[in-house]
Amino acid sequence: MITLPLAAALAAAVLCTSFLSGIFGMAGGLILMGILLALMPVAAAMVLHGITQMASNGWRAWLWRAHINWPIAIHYAAGAIAAALALAALRFTPTKPVTLIILGLTPFAGLLLPSRFVPDVRRRLPAFGCGAVCTVLMLLAGVTGPILDVFFVRSNLDRKQLVATKATVQVLGHLLKIAYFGRVLAGDNAEVAPVAALLAIALAVVGTHLSRRVLDAMNDHQFRTWSRRLITATATFYLIQGFYLLFIEWRDAAWAVASTTVALS
Repeated sequence: MITLPLAAALAAAVLCTSFLSGIFGMAGGLILMGILLALMPVAAAMVLHGITQMASNGWRAWLWRAHINWPIAIHYAAGAIAAALALAALRFTPTKPVTLIILGLTPFAGLLLPSRFVPDVRRRLPAFGCGAVCTVLMLLAGVTGPILDVFFVRSNLDRKQLVATKATVQVLGHLLKIAYFGRVLAGDNAEVAPVAALLAIALAVVGTHLSRRVLDAMNDHQFRTWSRRLITATATFYLIQGFYLLFIEWRDAAWAVASTTVALS
């Protein structure tokens, strides 16, 4: 049931985060994932996030279609599909604290990786590996932006090529996420409200379209500097939230065990 306050919160979140994603090619999706996890269960949050981000990335890829590097996209897709099939066979669904912790750790892993270990996504094998690694993260945490950036850092693509190519490969990633967690929702006899999905799609396109002038006005140095600052702040918040929820789960489990022990004695 979509209440008016929930619809308003979703609308504001999708519009603002799609605007951010349209500028930086990431960050918005990371923030939106955390907001959705606060509002709904993991599987529903993953599906709605996937729908929203597929619309946002799809529109962004269309706007900058002349700048897409197609060889990178094709090799990425091969790795992504292989990883999705492997995870589908395992049938693993993360808990909310685990998802938040992975959300928080992923950006720092990307920022702290020594430059000598950074692969060049323009090469076939690194692009395939990028697709596989990012798809695993997509199905565990819902986003891949910071790790995706690791593979692009030595590509020498300009900001428009980066945004366009990343948007293209992320369309596939979010499509795989929708299929993966849609199966979980079906198994639980649950669904994402069509009103929420339609609202998310419409506002994702609007937010992305509004961001175009900002990206045009920004230079490459500003683009990379503000991307790093925004991602670091967001990741820190998710780490704190994830570990707090994990502590609550452990505390409740310990209390349950203690209560059972006392009752039996």
